[in-house]
Amino acid sequence: MAKKQNDEATRDDENLEDTGSRVYELGFHINPELPSEEVKKAYQAVRELIAGKGAVVAEGEPQKLQLAYTVSRSETAGRRDFDSAYFSWIAYETSAANHADILDAAKADTRIIRFIDVLTTKDAARHAVEMRELSAKAPERADEPPAPADELDAAIERTAV
Repeated sequence: MAKKQNDEATRDDENLEDTGSRVYELGFHINPELPSEEVKKAYQAVRELIAGKGAVVAEGEPQKLQLAYTVSRSETAGRRDFDSAYFSWIAYETSAANHADILDAAKADTRIIRFIDVLTTKDAARHAVEMRELSAKAPERADEPPAPADELDAAIERTAV
C-alpha cells in the first residue's frame, strides 16, 4: 500500500513538472474581532485572488473557533493576543510565480492574523472536504453520565452470586 502511494506521489510530481503548476493549501486565521461581514470580505478577497492566479480545488469557509493556544502578533500599536479566530482554508493549483504572489498578499492582509501554506494534492484536498461533510452529518455522541458507585457495586454483587 505504501509503495502504491509513493508511486502515485512520484507520478503526481512528474505531472506537475510538465505543467509547471502545483497544488497548495492555504490555511488562515482571520481576526475574530472583525464584524461578520468583514470576515466574509476578507475570505472572499483571498479566494478571488487565488481564483485569479490559479484554480480553486477545494475550500472551507470561515468558522469561528477557540484556538489551542494564544497567538500573538506585533502591530504598529503594539502586541495583540488572540485566543479565538475565524479559520478558513483554500486548496488551489497554480504556478510557482503566482504562488509567491498569493503568499505576499496573505502576509500583507492585516485581517489575517496567521496563515500556513503547504504543498498537497487534489485528491487529499477533496478527501478533506468529504471527511468534513461526513463528520457534519454524523450524529453527535452523547456521553452517558457515569453510573453511581452504589449501582456498580450492586451490579457486581448480582453477577458474583
